[in-house]
Amino acid sequence: MVGMQELARRLRAARNLEDFIKQTLDGGVDFIDLRFVDLPGRWHHVTIPTTRLTPRLFTKGTGFDGSSVPGFAAVESGDMVLIPVRDTATAEEYNGHHVVAMVATAALADTREPFALDPRVIAARAEKALSDSGHADVSLWSPELEFNVFSRVSHGESPGGAYYEVCSREAGLLDDDSTEPELGHHIRPRSGYHAVPPADEHFELRNEIAARMEAAGIPVKYHHHENGAAGQVEIEVEGEPLVVAADHLMWGKYIVRNTAVERGLAATFMPKPLADEPGNGMHFHIKLARGGTPVFHGEDGYAGLSEQALFFIGGVLTHGRALAAITNPSTNSYRRLRPGYEAPTNLFFSAANRSAAIRIPKYATEPETKTIEYRPSDASGNPYLSMAALLAAGLDGMQRRIDPRENGFGPFDRNVHDLPSSERDKIVPLPVTLEEALIELARDSAFLSESGIFPEEFAPVWMGLKRRESEEIGGRPHPMEYGLYFDC
Repeated sequence: MVGMQELARRLRAARNLEDFIKQTLDGGVDFIDLRFVDLPGRWHHVTIPTTRLTPRLFTKGTGFDGSSVPGFAAVESGDMVLIPVRDTATAEEYNGHHVVAMVATAALADTREPFALDPRVIAARAEKALSDSGHADVSLWSPELEFNVFSRVSHGESPGGAYYEVCSREAGLLDDDSTEPELGHHIRPRSGYHAVPPADEHFELRNEIAARMEAAGIPVKYHHHENGAAGQVEIEVEGEPLVVAADHLMWGKYIVRNTAVERGLAATFMPKPLADEPGNGMHFHIKLARGGTPVFHGEDGYAGLSEQALFFIGGVLTHGRALAAITNPSTNSYRRLRPGYEAPTNLFFSAANRSAAIRIPKYATEPETKTIEYRPSDASGNPYLSMAALLAAGLDGMQRRIDPRENGFGPFDRNVHDLPSSERDKIVPLPVTLEEALIELARDSAFLSESGIFPEEFAPVWMGLKRRESEEIGGRPHPMEYGLYFDC
């Protein structure tokens, strides 16, 4: 029996389906785990014994109830099937059982046609739309995974109360019952950027996460402690094609959470888990290429950008307020998008200005490294949908030749808060609530479906899901309101 890492390598190198099945059976695998993503962006899975691993599984799939999955089919038409994608296979040991896991796409039970609202199907259409456009034939996406690691988390809510409490020894946030030794190596608030041990207590955890990500075929670029004191860290991965990058984001988040749990820790990608500390973003570094030639590089353009790159930026910023409903689709997202916490609040572009919605990294000087970084997005967004929507907006900008310099989107190479109010007031802000973002999406969603990337029914289904979340939060009193208004 080979080790799980070696088995994963062999599965990815399998010559064909027959070889893949042989490698799986010879590897002593107990179960096949099929994982799929719902519309909001959470993984689900169904597990089958290896005895059911036949070629038929890859054509006919295995059935599931789509009506129980958020954003999928209605109850009266809930029968669907999951069809595994062989190229996504990896291997892991779980409680002594050897498991081969694969990402699966949802299809209609009768015709086996891909389900139009499956996020992975939407992402694949985005890649096809890019190729059909003639502007480029591949997009490469390098996401930054920012998250917090806490030593203990408890939370709950009921009609009569709500609470949350987190503990972090790094930040000196310990409860009265803690048995952890107090060693005094605390990180001061907003001072954790690139901290080293012993203050950085999660160095070994990140090493283990990075090793497991690499073993799963996810190319890690680097990892480090982020600015937040309470276990805020970052792992960045190398650029990959859109669907692969989204697959790997889902795998990466799964590895992060489960590796933390094994060590008695809790990891969260929540955009703003703590007050008065920086939140967690999910920045996307984006590159386009055509026939192997970089599309975004321009020798004499601003920050080394091509005309096509500027048009792409123009499209993203033009649709930026509507995009927020997809890339920042939680009420908690807008706790993060506030001035003073290293998160963008305005829609403009700039070279190296980290308050910009789109930053042009100055270190990317070679044609093949020329990239743009979209900074507002966070991990509460479904990565397949976030990247597909950003690509749809960028393609719209390229098709319509939207020049951001002629539409008030910059570039601004200085702190925009230092601009005269007459200039600052002209800058388009990002929405400040989820409800505001949903209003913008209702007004500006045509670019999603006109590109052929998103089905017509996506926007109303998505807005319905997210409005229910917003209304659920909005109808509950906040604990701080008791301090402000109890004696009114």
